[in-house]
Amino acid sequence: MVGITRPKPGEHVNANGVWDLLQNKGKMTVFSLCLLLCADLLDLAVGYLTVTIEPLPPVVVGETVTLKCNFKTDGRLREIVWYRVTDGGTIKQKIFTYDAMFNTNYSHMEDYRRREDLVYQSTVRLPEVRILDNGPYECHVGIYDRATREKVVLASGNVFLTVMSPPNNISVVAENTPAPFSRYQAQNFTLVCTAKGGKPAPSVYFKRDGELIEVISYTQSSGEQGGGSAGVRGARPLISRDLDDTKLQRSLSLLDPEGRVPRLYTESPQRVHTQGQQSYEPSPATEVIPETVVSREFPRWVHSTDPLYYFSHTNIPQSDGSVVVQARLTWTLNPQLDNDALFSCEVKHPALSMPMQTEITLAAPKGPKLFMSPTRAKVGDTVRITVQGFQNEVFPEPLFTWTRVGGRLLDGSTERDGKELILERVPAELNGSMYRCTAQNPLGSTDTHTRLIVFENPSMMKNTQNQNNGASRVDMLGLTWMALVLTVTVELT
Repeated sequence: MVGITRPKPGEHVNANGVWDLLQNKGKMTVFSLCLLLCADLLDLAVGYLTVTIEPLPPVVVGETVTLKCNFKTDGRLREIVWYRVTDGGTIKQKIFTYDAMFNTNYSHMEDYRRREDLVYQSTVRLPEVRILDNGPYECHVGIYDRATREKVVLASGNVFLTVMSPPNNISVVAENTPAPFSRYQAQNFTLVCTAKGGKPAPSVYFKRDGELIEVISYTQSSGEQGGGSAGVRGARPLISRDLDDTKLQRSLSLLDPEGRVPRLYTESPQRVHTQGQQSYEPSPATEVIPETVVSREFPRWVHSTDPLYYFSHTNIPQSDGSVVVQARLTWTLNPQLDNDALFSCEVKHPALSMPMQTEITLAAPKGPKLFMSPTRAKVGDTVRITVQGFQNEVFPEPLFTWTRVGGRLLDGSTERDGKELILERVPAELNGSMYRCTAQNPLGSTDTHTRLIVFENPSMMKNTQNQNNGASRVDMLGLTWMALVLTVTVELT
């Protein structure tokens, strides 16, 4: 057989081309000539069919997408079918069909809810796309075989639809809160910014007072997922210097036996009713004492004006295709410099025209507002002392500690944590007792005092009197019966 030059892809070989090949290449066998003639006749019988789909730019959730299938053929159209490919190409879900024989079209969407419209036979419009619509799509075109008119010749094209979703929620919290305030120990402080609902994953960064923070990135291992401070300690040890011994000794000398700074003008209740002293009923049931702010004393290690910020982030894929991003900013807290500092978390995403932002201001608690219920407590009542709020916005969440000045709480404990202190069935002995609420966060602490005034309970006094009267009546009846028995005995004798 003489070598034959192969035609280019898409180029048809006809009879004229066969004779050209014979003239150019010389002799050919009869068998080769028959093969060429059969191929040319088969091509004329089947016709040609090409399918192409225009690529799609990324779209945002809620937009309308048009899937356009372009095809060329000289045959008779049978049908056009659109498929959505899932599970890496193993499953093809039929979503739309155009039947050229009957000139009809119908949807195959689940729950019979039609979400797509036919624009022109092979063009389909998807309104309000969702994240789940992300993925590859295929267009299959079928034409009739010219030779048999019973077989269908198929060709297909594919396109990938990229659906983007901007984050729908961002928030900033302080990690490991509530936490106490320490004047003598360096503390790592971590802000956690969480961005939810983004696809692809957004980029997250922090600012302080409107300026971008220069950070040192570090990798957080799976064992450090719970807190960012461990990763920072591994990257760089905390600044450690000797404490100011003079200041430390002076501060320790001012502490009371319980380790607290004494409040001389609030330690002794002034309205305690004692025996032999004429009691009186004050107008309010509780007396609010002005707050006593603990003086802030910091050792020498809190002097750095240029803190080092450490940054890490993790991406958590969700079942709907979105990603939850958690970014952590950790540094050695300096209450003198960081109090009232404004931190913001900003999120950039290709689906957003401008970054999303949320802000928080670091602030120590100041002036807790206490509320006592009932306002006029009586002996035997259950009294609740609750923190209603502060004179300022407090961040991070404070830790509340309750103590009784000069004694233990009603249940015998020295202190109790929580936003509310409950005193069940208060006795008369608690009248005039003073209670201290200490609110503290890593930036500072503050104390507020309130005095409990307990009034007499008339209902309890009435029950006591009734019990005493009943006892006296029983005694009188007993004496009467004894007198009658003695009288009868004397007369009989």
